[in-house]
Amino acid sequence: LESPTRSLVMEAPKGVEINAEAGNMEATCRTELRLESKDGEIRLDAAKIKLPRLPHGSYTPTGTRQKVFEICVCANGRLFLSQAGTGSTCQINTSVCL
Repeated sequence: LESPTRSLVMEAPKGVEINAEAGNMEATCRTELRLESKDGEIRLDAAKIKLPRLPHGSYTPTGTRQKVFEICVCANGRLFLSQAGTGSTCQINTSVCL
């Protein structure tokens, strides 16, 4: 499917399925890729899920520096990594959410 000059919409009353049995599936765009489910869920079902470009928060726990992070969600839906502590460190860094 391609629309080099305008938008492209796929709609179906009982669902849309894209299947790549023997290879990869790739979705790319210039500005924003949105996955939305109005009544259900969005499921990422894989052995590994990688989000390599998440920004890091600035929290540093006292004591030894560990390499364990928690994924935090801003009110606007933006995700960021925060170095894990004994409790949640997500609320510490709000500058990432702006």
